[in-house]
Amino acid sequence: MSQKQTAIAGETVKETVRPHQPGESVFKAISTEDIEWKPFGAFPPSVRLAVVVGQPSEPGPYVIRVRVPHGVKLMPHKHPEDRIYTVMSGVFYIGLGEEFEADKLRAYAPGTVIILPGNTWHFHWAKSGEYITQVSAIGPLGLEYVSAKDDREITASYRRPDSVRKHNGHFQDRDLSAPHSL
Repeated sequence: MSQKQTAIAGETVKETVRPHQPGESVFKAISTEDIEWKPFGAFPPSVRLAVVVGQPSEPGPYVIRVRVPHGVKLMPHKHPEDRIYTVMSGVFYIGLGEEFEADKLRAYAPGTVIILPGNTWHFHWAKSGEYITQVSAIGPLGLEYVSAKDDREITASYRRPDSVRKHNGHFQDRDLSAPHSL
Protein backbone atom coordinates (compact mmCIF):
# COMPACT_ATOMS: atom_id res chain seq x y z
CA MET A 1 0.00 0.00 0.00
CA SER A 2 1.19 3.47 -0.73
CA GLN A 3 0.67 6.52 1.43
CA LYS A 4 0.09 10.14 0.55
CA GLN A 5 0.00 13.21 2.71
CA THR A 6 -2.87 15.65 2.77
CA ALA A 7 -2.78 19.11 4.38
CA ILE A 8 -5.92 19.76 6.42
CA ALA A 9 -6.19 23.11 8.22
CA GLY A 10 -2.46 23.35 8.67
CA GLU A 11 -2.07 19.73 9.78
CA THR A 12 -0.45 17.00 7.77
CA VAL A 13 -2.47 13.78 7.76
CA LYS A 14 -1.17 10.54 6.33
CA GLU A 15 -3.78 8.77 4.23
CA THR A 16 -3.54 5.12 3.26
CA VAL A 17 -4.37 4.46 -0.38
CA ARG A 18 -5.79 0.98 -0.75
CA PRO A 19 -5.28 -1.09 -3.88
CA HIS A 20 -8.41 -1.58 -5.98
CA GLN A 21 -10.12 -4.92 -6.40
CA PRO A 22 -9.78 -6.29 -9.96
CA GLY A 23 -11.87 -4.15 -12.31
CA GLU A 24 -12.74 -1.62 -9.61
CA SER A 25 -10.34 1.19 -10.49
CA VAL A 26 -12.85 3.13 -12.62
CA PHE A 27 -16.42 4.28 -12.08
CA LYS A 28 -19.08 1.98 -13.54
CA ALA A 29 -22.80 1.46 -13.15
CA ILE A 30 -24.58 -1.85 -13.62
CA SER A 31 -28.19 -1.66 -14.72
CA THR A 32 -30.75 -4.35 -14.01
CA GLU A 33 -31.05 -5.29 -17.69
CA ASP A 34 -27.28 -5.93 -17.86
CA ILE A 35 -27.39 -8.63 -15.19
CA GLU A 36 -26.90 -12.15 -16.52
CA TRP A 37 -28.85 -14.83 -14.65
CA LYS A 38 -27.48 -18.38 -14.63
CA PRO A 39 -28.30 -21.68 -12.94
CA PHE A 40 -26.05 -22.56 -10.01
CA GLY A 41 -25.43 -26.23 -9.29
CA ALA A 42 -25.93 -25.98 -5.53
CA PHE A 43 -29.46 -24.55 -5.95
CA PRO A 44 -32.66 -26.16 -7.21
CA PRO A 45 -32.79 -26.00 -11.04
CA SER A 46 -35.32 -23.15 -11.29
CA VAL A 47 -33.31 -20.79 -9.05
CA ARG A 48 -30.99 -18.34 -10.78
CA LEU A 49 -27.86 -16.57 -9.57
CA ALA A 50 -26.22 -13.48 -11.07
CA VAL A 51 -22.74 -12.29 -10.21
CA VAL A 52 -22.86 -8.51 -10.02
CA VAL A 53 -19.43 -7.61 -8.64
CA GLY A 54 -16.31 -9.62 -7.82
CA GLN A 55 -15.47 -13.30 -8.04
CA PRO A 56 -17.51 -15.24 -5.45
CA SER A 57 -15.26 -18.30 -5.71
CA GLU A 58 -12.18 -16.25 -4.77
CA PRO A 59 -11.15 -14.53 -1.53
CA GLY A 60 -12.44 -10.95 -1.55
CA PRO A 61 -15.66 -8.97 -1.67
CA TYR A 62 -18.49 -9.99 -3.98
CA VAL A 63 -22.09 -9.08 -4.72
CA ILE A 64 -24.54 -11.60 -6.16
CA ARG A 65 -28.28 -11.63 -6.78
CA VAL A 66 -30.47 -14.68 -6.28
CA ARG A 67 -33.86 -15.05 -8.00
CA VAL A 68 -36.18 -17.69 -6.59
CA PRO A 69 -39.48 -18.47 -8.35
CA HIS A 70 -42.81 -18.82 -6.54
CA GLY A 71 -43.14 -21.96 -4.46
CA VAL A 72 -39.47 -22.97 -4.38
CA LYS A 73 -37.93 -23.90 -1.03
CA LEU A 74 -34.22 -23.74 -0.26
CA MET A 75 -33.78 -26.35 2.43
CA PRO A 76 -31.70 -25.75 5.59
CA HIS A 77 -28.14 -24.79 4.77
CA LYS A 78 -25.36 -22.51 5.91
CA HIS A 79 -22.58 -20.41 4.40
CA PRO A 80 -19.14 -20.02 6.00
CA GLU A 81 -19.07 -16.31 5.14
CA ASP A 82 -21.00 -13.51 6.86
CA ARG A 83 -23.68 -12.21 4.47
CA ILE A 84 -25.70 -9.06 4.03
CA TYR A 85 -28.96 -9.64 2.15
CA THR A 86 -30.96 -6.81 0.59
CA VAL A 87 -34.44 -7.68 -0.60
CA MET A 88 -34.68 -6.26 -4.14
CA SER A 89 -38.20 -7.45 -5.05
CA GLY A 90 -40.92 -9.75 -3.80
CA VAL A 91 -41.24 -10.95 -0.23
CA PHE A 92 -38.21 -12.77 1.17
CA TYR A 93 -39.10 -15.50 3.67
CA ILE A 94 -36.21 -16.76 5.79
CA GLY A 95 -36.16 -18.96 8.87
CA LEU A 96 -33.35 -20.01 11.18
CA GLY A 97 -32.59 -23.58 12.19
CA GLU A 98 -31.48 -26.97 10.97
CA GLU A 99 -35.02 -28.10 10.07
CA PHE A 100 -37.41 -26.48 7.61
CA GLU A 101 -40.27 -25.23 9.77
CA ALA A 102 -42.79 -22.94 8.09
CA ASP A 103 -43.80 -21.36 11.41
CA LYS A 104 -40.21 -20.10 11.86
CA LEU A 105 -40.26 -18.13 8.61
CA ARG A 106 -40.23 -14.33 8.78
CA ALA A 107 -41.30 -12.20 5.84
CA TYR A 108 -39.21 -9.24 4.68
CA ALA A 109 -40.35 -6.60 2.19
CA PRO A 110 -38.29 -5.01 -0.61
CA GLY A 111 -35.63 -2.67 0.74
CA THR A 112 -35.07 -4.68 3.92
CA VAL A 113 -31.45 -5.44 4.85
CA ILE A 114 -30.78 -8.70 6.68
CA ILE A 115 -27.51 -9.57 8.41
CA LEU A 116 -26.75 -13.30 8.45
CA PRO A 117 -23.63 -14.32 10.39
CA GLY A 118 -21.50 -17.05 8.83
CA ASN A 119 -22.30 -20.67 9.74
CA THR A 120 -25.92 -19.85 10.65
CA TRP A 121 -28.30 -22.62 9.58
CA HIS A 122 -31.24 -21.14 7.68
CA PHE A 123 -33.82 -21.84 4.98
CA HIS A 124 -35.88 -19.86 2.45
CA TRP A 125 -39.27 -20.19 0.79
CA ALA A 126 -40.68 -18.16 -2.09
CA LYS A 127 -44.03 -18.57 -0.35
CA SER A 128 -46.01 -15.67 -1.82
CA GLY A 129 -44.25 -15.24 -5.18
CA GLU A 130 -40.86 -14.78 -6.81
CA TYR A 131 -38.27 -12.85 -4.85
CA ILE A 132 -34.86 -11.41 -5.66
CA THR A 133 -32.22 -10.78 -3.02
CA GLN A 134 -28.84 -9.16 -3.36
CA VAL A 135 -26.08 -10.70 -1.25
CA SER A 136 -22.88 -8.90 -0.28
CA ALA A 137 -20.10 -10.92 1.32
CA ILE A 138 -16.39 -11.70 1.42
CA GLY A 139 -15.56 -14.84 -0.58
CA PRO A 140 -15.07 -17.55 -1.24
CA LEU A 141 -18.78 -18.36 -1.39
CA GLY A 142 -19.66 -21.58 0.34
CA LEU A 143 -22.84 -23.56 0.90
CA GLU A 144 -23.50 -26.68 2.97
CA TYR A 145 -26.90 -28.37 3.33
CA VAL A 146 -27.91 -29.95 6.65
CA SER A 147 -29.14 -33.04 4.85
CA ALA A 148 -27.17 -34.90 2.22
CA LYS A 149 -30.62 -35.92 0.89
CA ASP A 150 -31.33 -32.28 -0.09
CA ASP A 151 -28.02 -32.11 -1.93
CA ARG A 152 -28.70 -35.43 -3.70
CA GLU A 153 -32.15 -34.26 -4.83
CA ILE A 154 -30.68 -31.09 -6.32
CA THR A 155 -27.88 -33.06 -7.97
CA ALA A 156 -30.37 -35.56 -9.42
CA SER A 157 -32.59 -32.84 -10.87
CA TYR A 158 -29.77 -30.60 -12.09
CA ARG A 159 -26.52 -31.95 -13.47
CA ARG A 160 -23.91 -29.92 -11.66
CA PRO A 161 -21.24 -28.51 -14.03
CA ASP A 162 -17.72 -29.84 -13.61
CA SER A 163 -16.67 -26.46 -12.24
CA VAL A 164 -18.71 -26.99 -9.06
CA ARG A 165 -17.09 -29.07 -6.39
CA LYS A 166 -17.82 -29.92 -2.81
CA HIS A 167 -14.91 -28.75 -0.71
CA ASN A 168 -14.96 -29.29 3.05
CA GLY A 169 -18.75 -29.43 2.87
CA HIS A 170 -19.02 -26.18 0.93
CA PHE A 171 -20.05 -25.78 -2.68
CA GLN A 172 -17.78 -23.53 -4.67
CA ASP A 173 -18.05 -22.71 -8.34
CA ARG A 174 -14.67 -21.79 -9.75
CA ASP A 175 -16.25 -20.47 -12.93
CA LEU A 176 -18.55 -17.91 -11.30
CA SER A 177 -17.51 -14.75 -13.03
CA ALA A 178 -18.86 -11.26 -12.97
CA PRO A 179 -19.61 -10.02 -16.46
CA HIS A 180 -19.60 -6.53 -14.98
CA SER A 181 -16.94 -6.58 -12.26
CA LEU A 182 -16.46 -3.11 -10.90
